[in-house]
Amino acid sequence: MTNMEIENGLTLVLGGTGKTGRRVVERLEALDVPVRMGSRSASPAFDWAAEATWAPVLRGVEKVYLSYYPDLAAPGAPEAIAAFTAKAVAAGVRRVVLLSGRGEPEARECERIVQGAGLEWTVVRASWFAQNFSEDYLLEPVRAGEVVLPAGEVPEPFVDAGDIADVAVAALTRAGHAGEVYEVTGPRALTFAEAVAEIGRAAGREIAFVPVSADDYAAALKEHGLPGDVIGLLTYLFTTVLDGRNAAPADGVRRALGREPRDFAAYARETADSGVWTC
Repeated sequence: MTNMEIENGLTLVLGGTGKTGRRVVERLEALDVPVRMGSRSASPAFDWAAEATWAPVLRGVEKVYLSYYPDLAAPGAPEAIAAFTAKAVAAGVRRVVLLSGRGEPEARECERIVQGAGLEWTVVRASWFAQNFSEDYLLEPVRAGEVVLPAGEVPEPFVDAGDIADVAVAALTRAGHAGEVYEVTGPRALTFAEAVAEIGRAAGREIAFVPVSADDYAAALKEHGLPGDVIGLLTYLFTTVLDGRNAAPADGVRRALGREPRDFAAYARETADSGVWTC
């Protein structure tokens, strides 16, 4: 197979409406690869909490983009990944690309489950998504002009979700990526304060960053009505993953795609131009 040839087997994209899944679907469709969406709103529907929905979406599938909701660090994730992977093997799936989290011990356990399942596998181990500032829980604080987080001076090499999708699609459609673990990050590390400042410059307005303790952050989330499991997960990610273990940029995008990853400043400019951060 040459580098230009595309493998066109039916591909299941779990989390097909999410930050990375949506981009994976768009790229696969642009390559004329048949895609099945794995989400609660799709038909057939897929729900991680309802195991009866798994077999119908796996029928006839050759490859799977495996992203777990809400996160591989969440309680019960290894058990769910093991059960789903077993069903995938039984259904005849031959290749899995797992979206994993950088610096998460629980995610490493899930990686080992997939790696030992008897499938072709690729792990895309991602740092903190840049798009969390524009497509997730940080969007409204950015719009309001004040981002309050339990994140201090530890830098993070924020990765663009488009780079994650590009790496995943390469692994799903081209030879040469089986057995690879790609740590995907941006090209440089920024503190959250520096990232918010870059967003402010791109948006042309003042956006404050306010560091708080993990306890105060959890209390504020509770006041806003977030469920306890979500509060626990977010607090864990900020206090554990953002302890400096992930501060150094990695070379996963370059190894997988032969190009440099997208810089956070480019993400900020493009997103500001879209108007999503306008008050």
